[in-house]
Formats: sequence, structure tokens, C-alpha cells
Amino acid sequence: MKKLILLGGFLALVAFTFTACETAEKPVPLDMDAVRAEIQAMEDAYAAGEKAKDADAVAAYYSENAISYSRNDQPAKGRAEIRANIAENIAKDTTGNYNVYKLVDLFAEGDTALEIGSWTEYNEEGTALENGYYMSYFEKIEGNYKCVRDMTVTTKPVAATMSADEAM
Repeated sequence: MKKLILLGGFLALVAFTFTACETAEKPVPLDMDAVRAEIQAMEDAYAAGEKAKDADAVAAYYSENAISYSRNDQPAKGRAEIRANIAENIAKDTTGNYNVYKLVDLFAEGDTALEIGSWTEYNEEGTALENGYYMSYFEKIEGNYKCVRDMTVTTKPVAATMSADEAM
């Protein structure tokens, strides 16, 4: 019995020694300046794609399973549906207006990032027409951030002829 107690104590000591020697992997701190630059570059590419009327370039912003919540429309689910909506909007647009997107705030951890940004719509002469805000949630997929959820709002008041329910 004494041998069993000594053996058990020895095994416990060995187990404790090996577990105490394990070093937990410390997460590598994110370079927030690099994340900020990457996300802003994505916003700039999105705007350039819109201006060039290139639905594929705009849709490249999104992951395959993304959901986009746009103002005055039902959510678009999946990159293909988002791309179709973008192509439809581009085809209808004859104004020559363009948008500029600016990263306002960024929260990132691990392989995810949450951006709060502002957008401004300009006419061909460079006059600001409308503005608003957006929120985009990103995941790193194959080494690059892709938007998996986004939502946009305008600061433009609801038209007097439109009820608040119609505007949603």
C-alpha cells in the first residue's frame, strides 16, 4: 500500500512538472495601424469599383456568406446576391455621382475587425449631396479581411411624403 501511495505521489509530481512547463501561446498583438490601412484600402477599392461601375470589384469586398443590410431594401445574402444588387444599382445610375468612404473607428482582435465608417456622396462637380454612416464586420479569410456583415444608414431626414415605416 505504501508503494502505491509513493508511486501515485511520484506520478502526480511528474504530471504537475510537465503541465507547469507548458507555456501557453500568447496571442500576437495586432498592428492596429496595419489593420486600419488594410481596411481603408478595402474601402477605397470599393469606392473605385463603384465609380468605375464594376460590380465584381465592389463585390470582392464581401465574403461568400456575407449579408449586407442596405437602407430602404431587404438584406442581400451571399456575395452573388450582393453583387447582383450592386450591378442593378450601377445599371440604373445615370447621375455620375460617387461615394467616398472613411474609416472612423476600428476594433480588432484575432482574425476579426469591426469598422465604423462614414460615407459621403458627391456629384460630378465635387459637391457633397448626402452622407451617412456604415458598420462593417470583417473576418480574415485566407490571410485577407473580407466583410461578412455590413449595414448603412443615411443622415438625410425621411421625406415628408414618406412615413417612417416606408423608409425602413
